[in-house]
Amino acid sequence: MSAHGYEEGRLDLPFVGISTFAKRPYVANWSTIEADVAVLGAPFDAGTQWRSGARFGPRGVREASTLFSFGHAGAYDHEDDVVYLPGQITIVDMGDADIVHTNTRKSHANIEKGVRAALEAKALPVVIGGDHSINIACINAFDKMGPFHILQIDAHLDFVDERHGVRFGHGNPMRRAAEKKYVTGLTQIGIRNVSSTAKEGYEDARVRGSDILSVRQARDLGPVDLAKRLPKGARVYVTIDIDAFCPSIAPGTGTPSHGGFLYYEVLEMLQKVAQRHEIIGIDLVEVAPDYDQSGSTSILAAQLLLNLLGFIFQNRDQRL
Repeated sequence: MSAHGYEEGRLDLPFVGISTFAKRPYVANWSTIEADVAVLGAPFDAGTQWRSGARFGPRGVREASTLFSFGHAGAYDHEDDVVYLPGQITIVDMGDADIVHTNTRKSHANIEKGVRAALEAKALPVVIGGDHSINIACINAFDKMGPFHILQIDAHLDFVDERHGVRFGHGNPMRRAAEKKYVTGLTQIGIRNVSSTAKEGYEDARVRGSDILSVRQARDLGPVDLAKRLPKGARVYVTIDIDAFCPSIAPGTGTPSHGGFLYYEVLEMLQKVAQRHEIIGIDLVEVAPDYDQSGSTSILAAQLLLNLLGFIFQNRDQRL
């Protein structure tokens, strides 16, 4: 400490330096990852059917995440009386998967490669999209991870099989996931209003075991009973489309849908899920910063991810 009581070294305020996720170290060589969490950007948005722009989501969320990075380890929550993400929880930023413009398959393959690298390093993969089609690549990478359940938080069902030959767009990921033998089922929460999926898609999803809940149904249940909808003891992959939130608080997305969730509705549900289940992977998609000049959508996404990571490792430590 100095004579004035200040810490030595750099203050390193949020607006200083390079915008890695939460200002954590950047690892360019994916074979050298040693961390509890590995964050990968997937700036692919060629799967969109209306407004593009989610290719800038990883940059936007990374920059927003610096708001919560003041150079000290951990984040104390006075309501829970817990220090989340203390210094021993290590997070690295892998940078972005390489995107090949106009080529969905190559772009998805590069995203899949990044997720596999995180898994091989035994790190929790956190992928920032990009449109929701990037989830297809993420789930492909989990083929050797054993059975797991998917929790989807989204305005749209994303269960289209094929339209005009399109099978890997942002309307298809949950259908592609349901086809995997190692995916045991889906809980799809926040689905509402007129959707990208026809009635047949809902019927097909339910036949395949999906549990589909709207925002109003989710509110009636509350976070505790919502978390109980997931199969007891299941390992869970969480995929979050930012359009699950009401565009009044998250306008920066390509397909906004009014009537969405507010922040604590989703946060409290995720906290309960993390208490009951092992979460094995996360993606957060469809943040398109250019539609939100205030930056609040990116801030919401970063804040949600950091809190979710805090819940995961707090409860993982308790289970151990």
